[in-house]
Amino acid sequence: MTSRPGVVDGDVLEILSNDLPWHELDGRTVLVTGAAGMIPSYAVRVLLALNDQRDAGIRVLGLVRDAEKARALLSDVIDRDDFTLITQDVTAPLDLDGPVDVVIHGASPARPSLHAATPVTTIRANVQGTFNLLDLCVPSGRFVLMSSAEVYGQRADGGSLVAEDQYGAVDILSPRSSYTEGKRAAETIAVSYHAQYGIPVTIARFGHIFGPGMLLDDGRVQADFTADVLAGRDITLNSDGSARRTYTYVADAVAGMFYAMLRGESTAYNVADRGGFISIRDLAETFTRARPEKALTVRFGEGVDTSAYNPVRGQGLDDTRLRDLGWAPAVGLEAGVDRTIIWHEERTP
Repeated sequence: MTSRPGVVDGDVLEILSNDLPWHELDGRTVLVTGAAGMIPSYAVRVLLALNDQRDAGIRVLGLVRDAEKARALLSDVIDRDDFTLITQDVTAPLDLDGPVDVVIHGASPARPSLHAATPVTTIRANVQGTFNLLDLCVPSGRFVLMSSAEVYGQRADGGSLVAEDQYGAVDILSPRSSYTEGKRAAETIAVSYHAQYGIPVTIARFGHIFGPGMLLDDGRVQADFTADVLAGRDITLNSDGSARRTYTYVADAVAGMFYAMLRGESTAYNVADRGGFISIRDLAETFTRARPEKALTVRFGEGVDTSAYNPVRGQGLDDTRLRDLGWAPAVGLEAGVDRTIIWHEERTP
C-alpha cells in the first residue's frame, strides 16, 4: 500500500514557490526530529526538494522512534543518499557523526489521548528532548521549535484571536497539562540557550493542523471527520460543536514555519490561518461538503443540547505577525480538506 505522491508533491512545490531566502540552507546539515509525524515529514520533504530543485547540498537527518511508521510515510525518500534515518528516542543523548547546523524539533506525543495516558513520556520528550537537541546546537547551530497553541492556556475572553504575548492560566496539577507545560518549558529552555550561548531560536506555535500524514485514528476531530467521510458515515458530534479553533492545512503551516525561520526577526510566531477560525460544527460541515455525492450530514449525539450553541466560544491564533513577513495561506480550509481526503483515498487499496 503506497500513498499517491501527487498531493504531497504538489504541496511541496507550492511551499517552495514562496519567495524566501532558501539559499540560507545550502550546504547545511539539518536534523528534523519526529520525522514520521505530519508536520516534520513535510519539513523533511521540503529540504530534500531543495536539493532536487536547486542542488542545495542539504544533508537531512530524520530522527524517529518508529522506523516502520517512518518507512510507511516516507517510503519514496527514505533511501535517498541525502537523507539519513535515525531511530531512537529524543530523550536519549544523540551521538551523531558530525556537527548539525539546524535542528527542527518536532518530536513530541501529539495525540491528545497520550497527554493524559502517558504524561511522563509527554513532558519528558518536550523537556529532556529539547535540552539534548539544544546541546547539539552549541556553539554554532540554529534551533527551530515546533510548539503549540496550547502554551496560551485558558483565557477568559472566548471568541478572540490570541496574539503571541497573550497568555492565560494552566492547571499545573492536571496530568493533561504535561503537554502544555512541556511546550512552555521547551520554549523557555530554547530562549535560555539563546541568552547564554547566542543560539538563534525560532518558535513556531502551531494551531490545529490537518492534512496528509495525520492518521485516521489520531483522535483529533479533523482525523475523525476524515475517517467519517471516507467511510461514508454521517458525522456525529458529541457536543454542540460551538468551540472555535484555527484549522490550518499542513502545507500552509509548514510554509509559515519556514517564513518564521528564514525571514522572522521575532522569537515566536503563531502559525495558523485566520481564515480557518471556525467552530467544530462548521468544520464538520466543511468535511461533508467535500464529497457532496455521499450526501452526508452532521448529526448530534444523544443528549447533546444544541440550544445553547454559541458560535463565538473558543479561541484561535492571530496570524498578523506571520502575515507581516509576507506569508499567506495558498491552500486554505476547503481545498485543504479536499486534498486530505484525496490523499487517504489514494492510500486505500
